[in-house]
Amino acid sequence: MPIAAKTGNEAMAEAMRQINPDVVAAYPITPATEVVMIFAQFVADGLVDTEYIPVESEHSAMSACVGASAAGARVMTGTSSQGLALMYEILPIASALRLPIIMSEVNRALSGPINIHCDHSDTMGGRDFGWIQIFSENAQEAYDNLLQAVRIAEDPRVKLPAMVTTDGFIISHCMEKIEMLEDSEVKAFVGERKPAANLLDTEHPITIGALDLQDYYFEHRRQVAEAMGGSAPIILEVADEFAKKTGRKYGLFDEYKLADAEIAMVALGSTCGTAKVVIDELRAKGIKAGMLKIRVFRPFPAEKIAEALAKIPAVAVLDRSDSLNAQGGPVFTEIRSALYDKAKKPKIINYIYGLGGRDIMLTDIRSIFSDLQSVDKQKLVNYLGVRE
Repeated sequence: MPIAAKTGNEAMAEAMRQINPDVVAAYPITPATEVVMIFAQFVADGLVDTEYIPVESEHSAMSACVGASAAGARVMTGTSSQGLALMYEILPIASALRLPIIMSEVNRALSGPINIHCDHSDTMGGRDFGWIQIFSENAQEAYDNLLQAVRIAEDPRVKLPAMVTTDGFIISHCMEKIEMLEDSEVKAFVGERKPAANLLDTEHPITIGALDLQDYYFEHRRQVAEAMGGSAPIILEVADEFAKKTGRKYGLFDEYKLADAEIAMVALGSTCGTAKVVIDELRAKGIKAGMLKIRVFRPFPAEKIAEALAKIPAVAVLDRSDSLNAQGGPVFTEIRSALYDKAKKPKIINYIYGLGGRDIMLTDIRSIFSDLQSVDKQKLVNYLGVRE
């Protein structure tokens, strides 16, 4: 298995090269620019058979992806922040049409104020558009998740678009060692896209994007929800097959020293690596700390997460985005809702942190675990590291 030093962006671009999609339509935006820029060079060098479409905006990019996917192509794109927001109009169209488009999404703050650094506001803003959402802690996971996303999205039991995310600059521009599959192995793993119907099949004409008013709109939206809920076991099936090839095992979420934990945190993305260091420190001191790392945010594995957290006395949920005066951040409200009906459940508090790329340090993680040891004295929603 080849080992290489890659940034998160390079890892995603290499995965795209090995997948060799039929069409990529994209418009560059920091910090995701490199993903499609590197891939465009692969196209120019003849390393892939992809039709690369340089469009005038992200809205146009997703529109082109919808058209190409409806025509039967395997389609990928990449974006971030305001670029993803400009796609918002088209994202629910892609899922409603059950088109398995794959997106490399680099998490970045939404403007304003203008900011180019990491938080999860952009991805969380699109959480209810019918796209599978997979978060990556590091470049290795970004590479692995992108390969798996193709199989998941194109499975006839799913047929939904999927975005695989990394944290802007923290992962996208930082280099680390990753293990890659051989090109031939990836080709065999992802296989060929075999759509049941497509616009270019003139022998079996279909209608795409029909007007859908009071008569059937509700039923068709319900179908998307059912497909999303039904995708969880397929995600696990694909993960099991991937583990057999690589030895790298993935779930809907990962537990780190959680089984006997008395205090724990829930987090997504690169912050989980920082948290593991602090958890190891605390364990060495006899403090039973742990973590639940969410990998798949959509579909949200509510019941399984609730089971994993139910017996832990105190839990902190970390949100790298803010719902701006809701009952906590988007991850917190999901977790709290999942635990609502449990007879036995933890005391749960929320930390909004890291907006606009503000670093979360080891000292910050230590302070959260310290707060959990006196959880009854803490506020429900806390802003971590904000100057008063």
